[in-house]
Amino acid sequence: MNNVSLSKSRYCKAVQCNKMLWMDINKKEEAIDKTNEGVLENGTKVGELARGYFGEFTNINYDKDLSKMTLETEKTLESGANIITEASFNYNNNFCSVDILKNDVDGLEIYEVKSSTEIKDIYLDDVSYQVYILKNLGYNVKKANIMYINNKYIRKGNLDLKQLFTIKNVTDIADSKQDEIKEKISEINEYMKADSEPEEKISMKCFEPYPCSYFEYCTRNLPEKNVFNLTKIHKKQKIDLYNKGIYSYEDLLNEKLGWKYHQQVEVDLNNKIVINKENIKEFMKNFTYPLYFLDFETYMPPIPEYDNSWPFEQIPFQYSLHYIEKEGGKLKHKEYLAEAGIDPRREVAERLVKDIPKDVCVVAYNKMFEQGRIKELANQFEDLSEHLLNIHDNIVDLMIPFSKRWYYTKEMEGSHSIKYVLPALFPNDPELDYHKLPVVHNGAEAMSIFANLKNYSKEEQEKIRKGLLKYCELDTYAMVKIWEKLNEVIKE
Repeated sequence: MNNVSLSKSRYCKAVQCNKMLWMDINKKEEAIDKTNEGVLENGTKVGELARGYFGEFTNINYDKDLSKMTLETEKTLESGANIITEASFNYNNNFCSVDILKNDVDGLEIYEVKSSTEIKDIYLDDVSYQVYILKNLGYNVKKANIMYINNKYIRKGNLDLKQLFTIKNVTDIADSKQDEIKEKISEINEYMKADSEPEEKISMKCFEPYPCSYFEYCTRNLPEKNVFNLTKIHKKQKIDLYNKGIYSYEDLLNEKLGWKYHQQVEVDLNNKIVINKENIKEFMKNFTYPLYFLDFETYMPPIPEYDNSWPFEQIPFQYSLHYIEKEGGKLKHKEYLAEAGIDPRREVAERLVKDIPKDVCVVAYNKMFEQGRIKELANQFEDLSEHLLNIHDNIVDLMIPFSKRWYYTKEMEGSHSIKYVLPALFPNDPELDYHKLPVVHNGAEAMSIFANLKNYSKEEQEKIRKGLLKYCELDTYAMVKIWEKLNEVIKE
């Protein structure tokens, strides 16, 4: 095999694990896609916005024929253009596009743009690889930088790119890694010559800096229930157990683990159900009528869209509210979903204080999330603060019996997430099956689709809005059903 064609993303993948790249080239069909579409969308939005950081720029348009991009870059550099975005270079089959290239008379500056609020080690490999290519092509790279999001920035009026982005000079680090990159490229090309699948040990590189799409393939010979199925335990501890030859749940029985992990293993092996009626009965005293079951949906724009908002702020755009006014009363429902393209926070706050009276029992699943959003709204809208904080202070967390394992079955798979608890309590109930929803099936989908809602046609928006309402409604209806189930348990 000839030298493998490397892009900066391929190079970084091989830095994490050579086999990941080998599999991409030779056994791509074995991948289980773990791409977070929302993260990709954020990266694209941030990258496009950052192009204007230095003012006017010349963009090198993408072409499948990469040689056309490199030729266009050469011409643009020769023309004396100062700011070039997606400037593309190829050295000895190693290709890169530089997010922002500053072309000064005394040399070039590289700016690698990230939609993150911190610098990760893999970003340093990314920018250092670009420096390697440009230097070997004979360019004077006087500075290498990483441009990332400043999460302390609060928008006031027009977006201020100088405040939104933080720039870190990493030239010394990039220069110090040049020999390492040369050796790594040579290592990659040797590795890729293998006709049969190379061996690689299971290690933390299967999870960091990015989850590997081939992890299930590489662990396919492990028992169906194995050490990697344990939840709420650090991946490094799982790797340590694996390296000791501890694979199956049976193997785990004699290991010194926390009681929750032993419980997960024992319940699964013995098909037991754990129900602590006394603790559940005491917990259920927290619920008093009228009952209001509340769930928010939020999205987290990396670029603050509204005044007094900051990067990655959890913006509530929707809520569902099921409520029962008295014992034996009818289950009623209210809901709110913001229009696309507006700041929804004020209207969410106003609707909440209208829909939820003071001093009532409000029920949430993982109440810290709902309380966090309500606290933020109270801080922003002083005139509504008293009522909002009253709601905040009266929230009961329905998750507690499951997080504390007072109710636990093997179907919960060690998790207390409502997405595991609900089907465990109500197996094969189509009314409670998130997979059967028409448009939106989980919070990540809701977040991503609402963030882009304004880009759809009116007809598509209407369909999506119905899907969002159905999804959020199921979240609170699920809470009602779980609450009813717990009531049944203490009466049995």
